[in-house]
Amino acid sequence: MLNQTLAFEALVDWNFWGNFRENLRPREVIPRLPTRGILIIKGIRRSGKSRLSYLIAKKFPQEKCLLINFEDPRLKDADSKDIMKLVELYQRNVSEELPSLLIMDEVQNVKDWERVARLYAEVKKINVIVTGSSSKLMSEEYASILTGRHIDFEVFPLSFREFLMWSDTKFGTELERSKNRIRIFRNLNLFMEMGGFPGVFLAEEKKERIELLRGYFYDIIMKDIVARYSVRETEKIERLAKIYVSNIATLQPFNRLKNTVNLSLDSVERFSKYFETARLLFFIPKFGYSVAQQILSVKKVYCVDQGFFSTLGFKFSTNIGRLMENVVAIELLRRKSYWHPQHDIFYFKDYQQREVDFVVKEGHEIKQLIQVTYASGRDEIDKRELRSLLKASEVLKCKDLLVVTWDYEDEERLDEKVVKFVPLWKWIISIE
Repeated sequence: MLNQTLAFEALVDWNFWGNFRENLRPREVIPRLPTRGILIIKGIRRSGKSRLSYLIAKKFPQEKCLLINFEDPRLKDADSKDIMKLVELYQRNVSEELPSLLIMDEVQNVKDWERVARLYAEVKKINVIVTGSSSKLMSEEYASILTGRHIDFEVFPLSFREFLMWSDTKFGTELERSKNRIRIFRNLNLFMEMGGFPGVFLAEEKKERIELLRGYFYDIIMKDIVARYSVRETEKIERLAKIYVSNIATLQPFNRLKNTVNLSLDSVERFSKYFETARLLFFIPKFGYSVAQQILSVKKVYCVDQGFFSTLGFKFSTNIGRLMENVVAIELLRRKSYWHPQHDIFYFKDYQQREVDFVVKEGHEIKQLIQVTYASGRDEIDKRELRSLLKASEVLKCKDLLVVTWDYEDEERLDEKVVKFVPLWKWIISIE
């Protein structure tokens, strides 16, 4: 039973009209509230979902917002009926009217929250935001009740643009980029090593950053996967996750992995799906002209945050090429989530083993082919990578050819095709 005194104390501590005082740093995308419906903000844990909801709340008068944080231990036993009791507490003590914005933070453990959210959005006509980790707030579990009445928005860790903004590094104009080039480069090295989790960015000591990242990694494995799916082989699933994270930007056949980890093929496939649902890992398929080809292809694995790679004991300096590719992969997926939901991301590989790192597809059209290489000069770029790019251009009928380099920039005509060479720092701060 809800203790009303403790419950109201929890509301006071998490609302602007109460005790909540925190310097909210900006994010580059603030999702729009649906006219009539529910905004569902989800993503990997610790990516900043709650703070993003606060940024939306800042657009409303303080006393018109009600945030309920269901991770607060004073609300740990709350059920769906208690949500309405909490709203009544707000009306008795803060405002007689219903709030204009109701935020239900980490609501996934409250049974039937969907029905209450729909009640307030549809019947009471107020704005509703729901937040939760992707592994626990799965769309298939609420879609039937909220069909056509919600917008999903996936949050990623900080982009490099946000990393620079939080570092007070200006980069919006060519002049600013030129003046701050050394600082941008220094931040890029830091970003590639420590990643973009907000809490890690705010940590002052390297030791604290490492401890945070290790804690995040094990929380994802144990809380978002093992506990949620009742996984018994905890040591094996942890080992499999570490194998994936240590082999980012590589092809990972399930058949080979089952022998390495001593699991059945079914378990490897199932666990890999859990990693993707929790948003720890992403598996990018080979481009094919049919869905069946894409599903059956061996996939390339990428980690949502490159900080996990360096934290788990792998050397930054000797793996910078793979780190670059991972950064580009996650940026492409971030752009898909934030701005280009119609984009699909693949890799290309033909029967002669010619490979292109990324194929960006929109509908039936191939929009762009991207090759990533750790090169600071033209002579350092492998000729095979360019031949693969040109062959894929011919096969896929795509003229937009890009090579993301470490620090080489140019434009060159090869076989009657224009190839652009753009440094990683310049590509990643652009929004295309």
